[in-house]
Amino acid sequence: MMRRHLPSLLVSLVFAGVLAGALAAQSPPAPGDPLPGLTPVEFELFSMGQDDFLEVEEVEEGLGPAFNGTSCGGCHNVPAVGGISPVAELRAGVVDAEGVYRDIDPASGSLFQLFSIPTHGCQIRIPPEANVIARRVPIPLFGAGLVEAIPDDTLIALADPLDLDRDGVSGRAGLVEDLATGEVRVGRFGWKSQHATLIAFGADAYRNEMGITSDLFPEEQSHGIPPELMRLCDPLPDPEDAPEPGTGRRGIDNFASFMQFLAPIARGPVDDQVLMGQQVFDDVGCDTCHVPMLQTGASSNPLFHQRPVPLYSDLLLHDVGTGDGIGQAPAAPNEVRTPALWGLRFRRPLLHDGRAATVSDAIEAHAAEAAGARAAYDGLDPSSRAALLAFLGSL
Repeated sequence: MMRRHLPSLLVSLVFAGVLAGALAAQSPPAPGDPLPGLTPVEFELFSMGQDDFLEVEEVEEGLGPAFNGTSCGGCHNVPAVGGISPVAELRAGVVDAEGVYRDIDPASGSLFQLFSIPTHGCQIRIPPEANVIARRVPIPLFGAGLVEAIPDDTLIALADPLDLDRDGVSGRAGLVEDLATGEVRVGRFGWKSQHATLIAFGADAYRNEMGITSDLFPEEQSHGIPPELMRLCDPLPDPEDAPEPGTGRRGIDNFASFMQFLAPIARGPVDDQVLMGQQVFDDVGCDTCHVPMLQTGASSNPLFHQRPVPLYSDLLLHDVGTGDGIGQAPAAPNEVRTPALWGLRFRRPLLHDGRAATVSDAIEAHAAEAAGARAAYDGLDPSSRAALLAFLGSL
């Protein structure tokens, strides 16, 4: 991977950072813009990360042997860099006669990459014993740094795993070991809350989606590929994402900076119908899981210090009838993390596998813990339903 060296604060860099901050202060950030108020150094880190995010990887840089794409931007580009795409990854596993899920190879997980470097027979194949196959589309990354800065205690306080309030909703915080720190944290990134921090989330994707290893994920995915063949398929020594001599930064550090400083999607126009729809959203119970506002914790960086985060999610794991049957990290097979709704108007397709073409389709797919909210939606009069959809269309 070719990376820029982190320069000293030259006049041009200071001017670029100040100009970016001034423009951001005048209007809401456009999709793909950085958070308003970056320092010149933060702006440079964001730009470096964006360059790495868009860079097309080569075999000589560690791509493969199994991969789904050749750049982060290839799957995160709608409506701008950091968004989504209709490209779906493929996962598979086994449910035994007792109904218990397991990965086919626990060491390799459930992901089966779509492509491989065309040498030595390195293509990964789903074995015939797989009886659960699922697809997952990318999750948008806008505002990810604010999400990372929400305290674990905030999410734990929202959880109600035993449904003690008897509302039928029993979300729980998914606890994971953060590989970057070794600490047990509340997962919040990925459909299954499999990561708590952006550095681990990016490193996981770098290895799983492009086959580039790092010190967080130093081993290649090797479903069905014996070690002696893997040495032919992947001759580069691991980890492949080594620190850059001039900066000491790995590619995964640059990815984390880009995601950390990426601004959320600004809210669309709000009129009387949208305001009415917001009330309907609350009345039918959508806000139980899609919590309108959370807040970041204390931080030495003013960008993340006790900032409101209007993401419309509790970031908890729920069974709402849309799960993919794949158990992963803290999540049971039918659990998914509540997707954030900010930026919803730019996001299609919907649900984890992209099967919902419209917001109405996505709502109608809800069941289990969301059965009450969906029944209330089905019972809305046409005016109230139109207002609710207008509200969701403003996010």
